[in-house]
Amino acid sequence: MLMLLRFKLMLKTVFLPPAGPLLLGFLGVLLIRRRPLLARTCLILSLGSLWLLSTPLVSDTLAGLVEHHASLDLRNAAGAQAIVILGGGGQRAFAPEYGGPAAEPLLLERLSYGAYIARKTGLPILVTGFHTEADAMRATLLRNFDLGTRWVDDAAFDTFENARNSVRMLKADGVNRIVLVTHATHMGRSVHEFSAAGIEVVPAPVGMLAVRDSGITYYLPNTNSLLRACAAVNELLGEPVRAFLAATHLRRQ
Repeated sequence: MLMLLRFKLMLKTVFLPPAGPLLLGFLGVLLIRRRPLLARTCLILSLGSLWLLSTPLVSDTLAGLVEHHASLDLRNAAGAQAIVILGGGGQRAFAPEYGGPAAEPLLLERLSYGAYIARKTGLPILVTGFHTEADAMRATLLRNFDLGTRWVDDAAFDTFENARNSVRMLKADGVNRIVLVTHATHMGRSVHEFSAAGIEVVPAPVGMLAVRDSGITYYLPNTNSLLRACAAVNELLGEPVRAFLAATHLRRQ
């Protein structure tokens, strides 16, 4: 099963942006002598898609298509028994400045918001990720926010396993309602997976779409916009796959 999950991750990495458009451009370079028209088409599509995906205009439009949940109203968290923070944002096994594992910026954003909610509500925290990722999440919460973690799931390779493993651990302790923390672009699919696993979810999206400067920079590429666009494209394709697997029962909680 792990081999299949790794193969799925490899395919996603190869075909989705930014690698997909880059490979298309590489194909154009290879064909430039034998099939010049096709080569130019590949190069235009490659460079054009990367440019567009890197602009705030396009990335914000794509993000708007997948962000379906409003920001958390803490009053809606009444009755929740735990906070679940999803991994998936990157980590370092050893950060020299800390002398141990540490979350990278995207994952740190989730942890920071989860810590904020924990301070406001006093709810215990569950972190879920894969091996070093979960360890980095636990260590970062303790070191940077002085917050302990009650539950640690370090065997979740994707969102489906995040939900399945977390719910099993929480149900064993009588938890039936959670506050779920992940990025806004990822929240829709996450809520579906956790609800299907049999737990009530209060969405707490982080990194939500916000009003930006509408000047000339709104049409110029930048790395942050490319990250947002790649995340949105991943969800636009991932949600139909999740729905198909759920409808056909090819994966079960």
